[in-house]
Amino acid sequence: MIESPICELLGIEYPILQGGMAWVSDGRLAAAVSNGGGLGVISAMNADPDYLAGQIDVARSLTDKPFGVNIMLLSPFADEVARTAAERGVAVVTTGAGNPSRYMGMWLSAGARVVPVVASVAMARLVERAGASAVIAEGGESGGHVGDTSTLTLVPQVCDAVSVPVIAAGGIADGRGMAAAFALGARGVQLGTRFLAADECPVHDNYKDKIIKAGDRATIVTGRRLGHPVRSLKTPFTLAYSKAEYDSGVSDEALEELAVGALRLAAIEGDAERGCFLAGQAAGMVTRRQPAAEIVAELARQAGDILAGAGKWVR
Repeated sequence: MIESPICELLGIEYPILQGGMAWVSDGRLAAAVSNGGGLGVISAMNADPDYLAGQIDVARSLTDKPFGVNIMLLSPFADEVARTAAERGVAVVTTGAGNPSRYMGMWLSAGARVVPVVASVAMARLVERAGASAVIAEGGESGGHVGDTSTLTLVPQVCDAVSVPVIAAGGIADGRGMAAAFALGARGVQLGTRFLAADECPVHDNYKDKIIKAGDRATIVTGRRLGHPVRSLKTPFTLAYSKAEYDSGVSDEALEELAVGALRLAAIEGDAERGCFLAGQAAGMVTRRQPAAEIVAELARQAGDILAGAGKWVR
């Protein structure tokens, strides 16, 4: 059994968080992860507050355990969903793609633990000053919006820079990655890609199959030209987008238009040609479908065994 301050802080059994993934992390998946002893997280994505309120209701109908909501700060509905999370008394708020400081006071006043995702030491320090309960240091190996620094180098630097607990994310899919994160100074982990293959995950079967069949070089990063790089599986869509990105004859506006709706086509319709299947480099380590609770328990058991046996390397 791994003991971590994250468990007491968030009211969970295992220091394992499920990442907030657009068109993926709904109330059913979040409840399944929370019931398994981790922290399930609902993604507010670009949806309106009614969608988020509905998913919170779904999660509460399926679990009495704490769960969180992820606020994507680039969303056109960021203000509204931020208020919804506070008004609905969500236990934990995680954030991504921006600086959450303007909302922190509201969430903290509502009793939420606020745990922003950060990709740099500077952002970690900023959100700590604003009242963050912990931070998620996410390396560039992760799926979706990514930074430049790898998990291996980002996590220890963030741990050295802040006094709140650090949760490691990016490239973690099993107990080996979790044990490594603890060795780097983290007190918990967040996984996204591994949960794409969970039985309770709502994505199309084609999406799950692509994750399970993925190899070590299955992903690509696009969007650097527009200032918001994204990691996803290599598909006809992403390869064509990457080519267009380096074509000076294609305008930024045309690039933006190319990506509209691509994630939904992947997650909901399973469109292998036109869909954008977000995934991290850990996709090559996901080999089968499992219940979410089994993933959580397996991860904790593997990490515990590795950490318990680490003394054999010390003379």
